[in-house]
Amino acid sequence: MPAAEQAVRIRGRVFPRGRAVPRTGAAQLRGIAQVVLVGSPWSGLLFAVALFVGGWRLGVFGLLGTIASTGAAVLLGADRKGVEQGLQGYCGCLTGIALVIRLGASWRTAVLVVLAAAVCAVLSGAVGRLLTPLGLPVLTAPYCLVVSALTVALSTGPVTVGATARVPGFTELTAAEAGRALCANIGQIFFLDTWYAGLIVLAGLFVASRTVALAAVGASAVALVTACAAGLPAASITDGLYGYNAVLCAIALGAVFLTPTAWTAGYAVLAAVASVPFAAAWEAFAQSFGTTPFTWPFTVTTWLFLAAGPALDRPGLSFGHAPSRKQT
Repeated sequence: MPAAEQAVRIRGRVFPRGRAVPRTGAAQLRGIAQVVLVGSPWSGLLFAVALFVGGWRLGVFGLLGTIASTGAAVLLGADRKGVEQGLQGYCGCLTGIALVIRLGASWRTAVLVVLAAAVCAVLSGAVGRLLTPLGLPVLTAPYCLVVSALTVALSTGPVTVGATARVPGFTELTAAEAGRALCANIGQIFFLDTWYAGLIVLAGLFVASRTVALAAVGASAVALVTACAAGLPAASITDGLYGYNAVLCAIALGAVFLTPTAWTAGYAVLAAVASVPFAAAWEAFAQSFGTTPFTWPFTVTTWLFLAAGPALDRPGLSFGHAPSRKQT
């Protein structure tokens, strides 16, 4: 368990050990669920289904990364409670998905996923130790660090330039494109760009928490309008590339780390808006190195908004210690 997550206990409902999902299996499913900041194994099961709907490679390598990261954390003596709650699995899950998309399915990719996921377990401890004095959570920083380094190191072919070029005025979308974007903004958290996979992920969020699910839907709509107002490319908006970081920001600030209040909800909306141009700018920067933003915009935006909380005199925006993830 990362040091930042150890600072306070995990609050909320814990699923009994006697449920139908075995304890070991539940830890892996929670590892998948924690990608979206929730800890329900049933949500994790739905997210795994969504991955396999998106393609067997995504499902297999996402599970492989989760198992490898969790296993490495156990071998290295990480906090048992954190392992059981999936806090050592989510970065490995994302790492497995990102690498199989980048490199294709092969035994070499599988070996690389296992090693990279194990490194994520180490970096979770390192990043947590560094952030604890600042009162900030680890989030997806270990995954971003590992996969960004690997994609730069393994980059092949010419770098695409100009993918984030603005269009004149407001980007216009058809009703079908807007609907697809609303779902893709949620699905792209797991690299899923189909509307039906996004709906399965949303169903998993509702299983975990109605508040989390509503935050995701609201942030998806806010991100869609913001991206269109910024004149960002319609194809990228429709594919959810500018919205998934906003969804994660809203969940983190509006439903997980801060006390839910009207001010918190507005704060989460503001973070979602800020993450969209940040994601576009990060994409333009990352392209020069042959990589992508991954969830850096979510991680950095959430850190900044959490760090600003104590300086703002509004209900629910401040905290006295490192925030923890609620077990939902």
